[in-house]
Amino acid sequence: MSQSKTRFVSKNGLILAIFAIVSTAVVAITSSLTKPIIDKQIEAQLIANISELIPAEQYNNDLFASCFYSESPSLLGTTEPVQTWLAKQDEHPVGLAIEAVAPNGYNGNIRLLVGIWYDGSIAGVRVLEHKETPGLGDKIELAKSDWITKFSGYVLESEQDARWAVKKDGGQFDAFTGATITPRAVVTAVKNTLLFYQRNRDHLYQQTGNCGVKS
Repeated sequence: MSQSKTRFVSKNGLILAIFAIVSTAVVAITSSLTKPIIDKQIEAQLIANISELIPAEQYNNDLFASCFYSESPSLLGTTEPVQTWLAKQDEHPVGLAIEAVAPNGYNGNIRLLVGIWYDGSIAGVRVLEHKETPGLGDKIELAKSDWITKFSGYVLESEQDARWAVKKDGGQFDAFTGATITPRAVVTAVKNTLLFYQRNRDHLYQQTGNCGVKS
């Protein structure tokens, strides 16, 4: 290769290297600038979801400062730690919101947010994420039907409480025409979340915020 061609290749290589460095720097700077905005949007959405279950006037603590991780693969449906938010009024426990997973939905995991009053009754349930069939299983979404609101006020009398099943299985909850698997999965997940709460209530309300770091 001639000396002029070598210089040409070297020059182009240097230009490409500089371009790559600059591009990486721009991406990093953009990410650092937008991350706080995205985090705020996520926080605002979570607060909105929680406030649908536990109204803001019911508590006066900082929900995100009270956030901590809970773990129970058998009852919360996942091996991953899930976020839990404590609601308190003047330091007195009011209730909590906890993430849970129904691992046996028709098309996979269904992520839930379950609100539970201090006395153990359901404050409400919302679906955070799912891949259920449009027009059938997606009726678990509040935007598609009010089915998910039917949990509010219910309690779990015992682990053998037969009411906690879809009507097809002898329980009290409606299923969807042509889509029993999805509501069955959600009902079971909510029941298991209540069972987790009953077994751990005192411990849960003694936790301090640590959502910044996963163990």
